[in-house]
Amino acid sequence: MLMNLFKFKGGVKPPTNKTQSVTQPIAVAPMPSRLVVPLHQSIGGTPRPVVQVGDKVLKGQLIGEADGWISAAIHAPTSGTVLDVGMHVQPHPSGLDALCVVIEPDGKDEWIERQPFDYANATPEAVREYLQQSGVVGLGGAVFPTHGKLTPSKTVPMEELVINGAECEPFITCDDLLMRERAEEVVRGIAVFRDLLQPQKVLIGIEDNKPEAAEAMRAAVKAIGEVFLVVQVPTLYPAGGAKQLIRVLTGKEVPAAKRSTDLGVQCFNVATAYTAWRAIAHGEPVVSRLVTVTGNVHHPRNYEVLIGTPMDELLKLATPHPDTDGIIMGGPMMGFLVPEPSVPVVKATNCLIAHDDRLFPPKAPEMPCIRCGSCARACPHELQPFEMYWFARAKNFGKTQEYHIFDCIECGCCSFVCPSRIPLVQYFRFAKSEIWAREREKNAADQAKTRFEFKQFREEREKSEKAEKLAKAAAAQAAKKAAEAAAAGESGASPVGEAPAATAAVDSEKEAKKAAIEAAMARAKAQREAAQPKNTEALTPEQQREVATVDARREAAGIADAPPAEKTE
Repeated sequence: MLMNLFKFKGGVKPPTNKTQSVTQPIAVAPMPSRLVVPLHQSIGGTPRPVVQVGDKVLKGQLIGEADGWISAAIHAPTSGTVLDVGMHVQPHPSGLDALCVVIEPDGKDEWIERQPFDYANATPEAVREYLQQSGVVGLGGAVFPTHGKLTPSKTVPMEELVINGAECEPFITCDDLLMRERAEEVVRGIAVFRDLLQPQKVLIGIEDNKPEAAEAMRAAVKAIGEVFLVVQVPTLYPAGGAKQLIRVLTGKEVPAAKRSTDLGVQCFNVATAYTAWRAIAHGEPVVSRLVTVTGNVHHPRNYEVLIGTPMDELLKLATPHPDTDGIIMGGPMMGFLVPEPSVPVVKATNCLIAHDDRLFPPKAPEMPCIRCGSCARACPHELQPFEMYWFARAKNFGKTQEYHIFDCIECGCCSFVCPSRIPLVQYFRFAKSEIWAREREKNAADQAKTRFEFKQFREEREKSEKAEKLAKAAAAQAAKKAAEAAAAGESGASPVGEAPAATAAVDSEKEAKKAAIEAAMARAKAQREAAQPKNTEALTPEQQREVATVDARREAAGIADAPPAEKTE
């Protein structure tokens, strides 16, 4: 079936460098010496560790419990012993530490007891909760918890379910090999998503430079008896972006301030559908993923790798050349050099590229911007990168926000086409981080101000409550005396001409006011005493005599409210 395709603005065509790693089938990476499993591997909260040092764990056992709804559980990738639950370097450009569980494999690779999940007879809420507990997240790079995206909009009917098999980044071929070799399980996972979202149609988008993957997916769809439509889209970076693929397949443009579900569309990666099916059909949580190992190596290939495997151990399987000087996680457009070669593979790791100056020569010096507009023409989100660059460079971050800097997906198209070789994405990342930092500082200041104002309000409230209690007590005492006087008058014990009950009520009110005034004076006196400097701790005998003389004069003058000097021994 043919369908009309749409185009998105911008995009580039960098060298794909994909053929090197698709000549061999997927291999299973051997067991590493140890596994360092970060607990925070998805967007959302950080899972809480549920194991301790010395615990024995089985493959697939829960080691990190989901923290909130937008979070996903973490499981042991193999059986072994927990060596540490602490901070270790994570695969992130910042090089910061993250809470990790370190496991020493016992070599048995012994699974927990597994059983399929009967999703056909389960409620949608139960299926989503099961996927959360199985640690299923988006494996296309965003690692958003999948169960959160499987909740349809209550107001907008789901029209299209888009499955992303485009894999547009150069060098990365793990999704290509997954669709070639495990297409049936991918399609069954897509069917689970279809059953939960109930879309009108399902579209599987694959770039036209992957004909084998497209054919395998069509065969699997036919064999299972589904009506999913496999569509080959033009090879253009970043066609694998969710918004770009939605635009190409449906013609819908997702605004920056909205989600795709607001337009009746949802998008998932093919690897996400595969892991969801493995969790439901086999009871297997996400403990491994496919990773492309390529770049400056002798034997590029795709491996099924346990989460937590040190990257340098994985890279050795492809036999890197001696001049390899780093590891890029992800593709060359949006990837980054990892801070240490031993950082672990995580759920977001789809590719490792051995770096050297031959494949990635050092960039020539940055030149001034000539305002040619090439970056604006290449931007798939129709932004104006050159304007954002000028304001980011000038640290005018307010202006960068006026030019919608947070709509930038950091795809790198602008840097790729810039004739002045300006690393535009780096400027945008800098501006975003500064804006976030200032927002955090502002929020902290606002919270401190709120706490201070509440403290003042509480103190004033306590003072007024205390004064009110004193006034009530004085009024009650006065009323009691008036009642006693009235009782004495009725019994004939009161003298002639005693004030009537009305006079007693007036006196009671006066007493209450007097008590309130006295309480206010007591507070004022306490405040004055608290404000008095206490600098008489170390006086000489002569100074003490002078102070005593002054105190005596003050007493003789009748200055009662003046605070006395502190006595010293």
